[in-house]
Amino acid sequence: MKNIVTLALITAALVACKKESKTITKIDPTTGDTVRIEVNAEDSAKVAKEMAAMAAIKDSAGVYSQTLKLEQGKTYPFITQQKDVATSTMPDGKSQSMTRENTDEISFTVNSLKDKVYDLTINFVSKKTSQSAQGQTQTVDTKAAAPKDEALKNRWVIDKAMTGNKLNMKIDERGKILSITGFEPIYAKFSTTVNGLTKDANERKAILEQLKASFNEEVLRDQFSKNIFIMPKKGAKIGERWTVSENASPDGKVKIVSNYTLKSVKDGVAEITVSGGIPKQQQKETQGGITQSLSSELSQNGNYRFDVNSGWILGQNINVKTAQSQTFSDGKKSETMKNTTNSNVIVNPGK
Repeated sequence: MKNIVTLALITAALVACKKESKTITKIDPTTGDTVRIEVNAEDSAKVAKEMAAMAAIKDSAGVYSQTLKLEQGKTYPFITQQKDVATSTMPDGKSQSMTRENTDEISFTVNSLKDKVYDLTINFVSKKTSQSAQGQTQTVDTKAAAPKDEALKNRWVIDKAMTGNKLNMKIDERGKILSITGFEPIYAKFSTTVNGLTKDANERKAILEQLKASFNEEVLRDQFSKNIFIMPKKGAKIGERWTVSENASPDGKVKIVSNYTLKSVKDGVAEITVSGGIPKQQQKETQGGITQSLSSELSQNGNYRFDVNSGWILGQNINVKTAQSQTFSDGKKSETMKNTTNSNVIVNPGK
């Protein structure tokens, strides 16, 4: 009986000494996976406070600010995927649709951090496009073999030249892109590729100019800056909205407005929503007794997700809808043609 009582006392003492644990979660921005950290319950508040203090997106008196805190040697994903469904409706009411999908696999490798400026290598890994219309689908994928169709094969050759390349980017901790360099070797690669496609000098020049126009520092700065860093420099409170306006026409008369809102910061993720677009634009002119009316508008809505600890984008999912109509009228009867495009723009799908 004495032994049983002694065993019970020892068991009770062990249970009393065992510290209760608590799980703290964070996101691995390089994989998008949730990482769970087990800590003692009594230390959890302290650990959570220390993590918040070291975070890239952190709270100061209710205002959240964003910086970049990337790890040297790590590679961060930036896979962009866009799906467009375009529908044209004729005056007789008949319509036809075409679907186009583009996927660009890009990643950023951190080389160093000096004087609050990151030195990154941009890796252009792969490119895939597909187009579906009237029951047929054509696909060009740099990870697959060249298509047999001559036109698709030429497209594959060009896309192949646009992948397997590296550029150097300097970006500061506040998300400002200082420079993107290393284009010349890639342009030389483009030139060699184009020379192998056609003997026509004018055609070679046109293709090369088109490639350079779509792949240069200005284009990439614009693409990356709109996704890598969204929060305003002054920071934002939960529920606060800020607006960014950009020219949508060369003359600047038409603007695209993006309204951002910091929706939440929890479980290691900062979520920002976006809405807005281009209000309806209308034009009308009469010539030879025929009045032509044009109208167009664009709307967008979706969200961005950022890793609180690194400040890197975890994912983006935005829907954009454009609608255009053209009407011809002689005062007695009219005919209208409509075009709509529904686009889904995703960064790091599945993350």
